[in-house]
Amino acid sequence: MVGASVAHSATAPWSRQRKRAALPRKAQTGCALNSLRFRDRGGFRSCAIRRAIVEPSRDATMAEPSAATPEPLKRTPLYDLHAAAGAKLVPFAGYEMPVQYPMGVLKEHLWTREKAGLFDVAHMGLCFLQGPDHETTARALEALVPADIVALKPGQQRYTQLVDETGGILDDLMVTRSPGPVEDGNLVLVVNAGCKDADYAHIRARLPGNVKLFVTDRRTLLALQGPAAAAVLARHVPGIDGLGFMTGTFSTLLSQTIFVTRSGYTGEDGFEIAVPDSDAAAIWQKLVAEPDVEAIGLGARDSLRLEAGLCLYGHDIDTTTSPIEANLQWSIQKRRRTDGGFPGAARIQRELADGPARKRVGIKPEGRAPAREGTEIVSSGGEPIGKVTSGGFGPSVNGPVAMGFVTASHASPGTKVQLVVRGKPLPAEVVTLPFVPHRYFRRLGT
Repeated sequence: MVGASVAHSATAPWSRQRKRAALPRKAQTGCALNSLRFRDRGGFRSCAIRRAIVEPSRDATMAEPSAATPEPLKRTPLYDLHAAAGAKLVPFAGYEMPVQYPMGVLKEHLWTREKAGLFDVAHMGLCFLQGPDHETTARALEALVPADIVALKPGQQRYTQLVDETGGILDDLMVTRSPGPVEDGNLVLVVNAGCKDADYAHIRARLPGNVKLFVTDRRTLLALQGPAAAAVLARHVPGIDGLGFMTGTFSTLLSQTIFVTRSGYTGEDGFEIAVPDSDAAAIWQKLVAEPDVEAIGLGARDSLRLEAGLCLYGHDIDTTTSPIEANLQWSIQKRRRTDGGFPGAARIQRELADGPARKRVGIKPEGRAPAREGTEIVSSGGEPIGKVTSGGFGPSVNGPVAMGFVTASHASPGTKVQLVVRGKPLPAEVVTLPFVPHRYFRRLGT
C-alpha cells in the first residue's frame, strides 16, 4: 500500500531489482494437517471467470472452447526464500505460494495465535485512486461501494465491498485514506488476488475523468500477525506499536520507505506492511529472525480466518451474496444506509429494513468430523435449509468449525441443525461468530 507521491518517484523503493538470499531455518517438527482447505482471502476461484458467468458481455458471441496453454505461474519476490526454507509451494491465484513450512499447518496456526506469524501476501492486489482532493476521490469510490469513504480521516482504513447492480458482491477490499496532507486525494486499496485484474477493470471503467487508478506492482505486501507482532515490529520501526487499529502510516525500515496498516485477516492484532520489492527479502529475513516470529503459509492463514469468522471471497461471498445476507451490515455506515447511491442499494436497503431471506452463520458440529464446503445443512426435521461455505478443523478450538448460509428462520444461535456428510446427517448447532474472540488492538478508552 502506497501513496501517489511515493509511487511516482524514481527512488530506490520502487526498483524492480529483487535481492536473493537464503532464509535461516529454525529447527522444526513436521506436522502437516492435510484436512485443511488451503485457501486465502482471495479464494481459488477466479473473479473474472465468475463475472463472465454471471455478467456475460453484451457485445460478445459465445466462443468455442480452446485448449490454450496455461499461463506460467508468477512468483513473488520472496519465492527463493520460501523454497530455501522447505516450504510446500502450490499454485494459488496464478502464483506459486507457500501453503505450509516444515513446522506444519497445525503448529503454524497455533504459533500465530500465541506469538507472531509472518505471511507473504504479495499476490494480493495493491492499487490506489488519485483525485484532486479527498472528497472527490471518496465520492468516486462511493459510487461503487456501500461504505462511507468520505468520512475517512487521514490514515483511517475501512473494510468494504465492490457491489454490482443486484447488490451482489464482486469482491471485498480494504480502503485506506493516505495519512499525509501532501497526498490528500489518494485512497489505497487492497483487493483479492484472484479478483484483482477484474477489479481494476471494473473500477477504471466507472471512475470520473478527474480520478485515476494506478496499480502498484513494485511493492511486496507482508502480514505480521499475532500477539507479539507489535513488540516485534516496534524493535525495527520505533513507535509503530502506538498505531491505532485500522489506521495506516508511512515509516521506514532498513532505510526504506514502507506503508504500514494495523490490520490483517487472522483475528489477531497485527500489521500489513508494503515494502519495496528490492528490499522485500532483506526485510523478511530481518523479521523472521526474531525469536517470536515464524514464517506461516496459506494453510494456516485459512484456518485462522475461519476461526475468526471472516469471509473468503468465492466461497462465503460472491455475486449471488449481498452484504446483508453475509452478515456484513456493520461495514455499511449510517449515511450510506439512508442515502444509498451505490449499486444494488434498493436491495441492500430493503434487506436492512426487512431482513434477508438467508443469513451467514457459524456452525459447530457436535462430533469430530469436519463439514467441508458444499455440505448440505438440514433442519432437525430433515428439511434442506442451506449449505456450508467454509469448513475444516479449528486448531485453537480443537475441533471442527464451519460457516454457511441458512434460511433466516434457522439462523438464531442455539438452533439445532444437521450436516449431511457422506449421506449421513450429523448433529450440529448454529453458533455466534467468531469461534475464537478477536484480539485487535484497542487504545484504552476506545
